Amino acid sequence: MMNTTVKNILITLIAAVAGATLNGFLIANSAALIAPPLGADLTTEEGLMAAMPLMQPKHYLMPFLAHALGTLLSAIIVSKYATERKRSRAMLMGFLFLAGGIYMVRLLPSPMWFNLVDLGLAYLPMAYLGYMITGGKKA
Repeated sequence: MMNTTVKNILITLIAAVAGATLNGFLIANSAALIAPPLGADLTTEEGLMAAMPLMQPKHYLMPFLAHALGTLLSAIIVSKYATERKRSRAMLMGFLFLAGGIYMVRLLPSPMWFNLVDLGLAYLPMAYLGYMITGGKKA
């Protein structure tokens, strides 16, 4: 039988990878749902940087959903399967993804409204929601 500490570490890592995978999948496939600006190449960093001034509010929907749903999934997994400190582990997922979001805000010239919405709503609230969905109790 697996040691509880090892099990919780593995579950936390699996949850982070699952959330990051969903995030990446949604970002990679977002153009199938919302077409990028005409002539924009979002497959390279240079193309993405060049396209940023052409982006309309609709182009920020999929990145927001990718960030929010990736965080939510990771929090649900860790809250459901960890054997202890479920809320702390769910919030760890939120902070981990928030760190990635802060990095992206610094890297890409996104509009301030998007930065505020994304950083304010896609990470810590989704991590807490993931914890609550799995039956978490209010502190």
